[in-house]
Amino acid sequence: MLFAANSILFVPGSRADRIGKALASAADLVCIDLEDAVAAPDKDTARATVIEGLAGFDRARTAVRINGTMTRAGIKDMIAFAESAAAPSLVFVPMVEHASEIAQVARVLDNPAIGLVPLIETARGLREAHRIAGQPGVAAMMFGGGDLSAQLGVDLAFDPLLVARGQFIMACADAGVPAIDVPFVKLDDADGLADECRKVRSLGFAAKAAIHPAQVAAINAAFGADEAAIAEAKDAIAAYEAAGGMAIRHNGKMLEAPIVARMRAMLAREAQKDNRETIDA
Repeated sequence: MLFAANSILFVPGSRADRIGKALASAADLVCIDLEDAVAAPDKDTARATVIEGLAGFDRARTAVRINGTMTRAGIKDMIAFAESAAAPSLVFVPMVEHASEIAQVARVLDNPAIGLVPLIETARGLREAHRIAGQPGVAAMMFGGGDLSAQLGVDLAFDPLLVARGQFIMACADAGVPAIDVPFVKLDDADGLADECRKVRSLGFAAKAAIHPAQVAAINAAFGADEAAIAEAKDAIAAYEAAGGMAIRHNGKMLEAPIVARMRAMLAREAQKDNRETIDA
């Protein structure tokens, strides 16, 4: 599955009213959260509500974060979605520390149409991230900076987590899967959000999560490809192909295979987004 989202808006699975509002937003993907956002006594009710609602949701824009694979709630989540006639396009799996956890989720869901998104939220998970990212069915990986910053005893901010983000990006790049960055938690700091988006995109992140609809526009603006970038990529790819796939100088820049591959990946993501928007219309 090609992961094409720039923005992922998280919404509590226990709040049906907020799910509808989230899907009406400009977020590329809405992730219904059954884990952190739902209190323990409400897990079963939230799960049932989400499964019932999935039949009427836009599946291409809907993901679900299940509970941990080693918890009773997480096991119930996996079984329920495996047995449901309606399934999300993506399942976010929290607190992943071993590749075997993703293999387990894939076996239980038994549905290759569901992409898996492991969340790397601990030092142990980060150490195993390259193996986790390489598991079959992994569509993207998410950097869980909140729990990791707590474990490290540092602020959830860019500078203290720079090394961890770099290690995470290397694991994703090695497996060839997109990297999603942790939400920016300062809801009233628009400039801070824009700055962090710029920094993490420069590191290689393909998308960023949001925890409020007001954050979506800034994330889409930071991670989306504008018309000029798309036109430049198409022109560069045409020139590269006309040169027989050899490295060339083009518009004052060196154009070679890795750069062209990145441009093609960007165009593929934009094409998938355009196709989804056409279907929605």
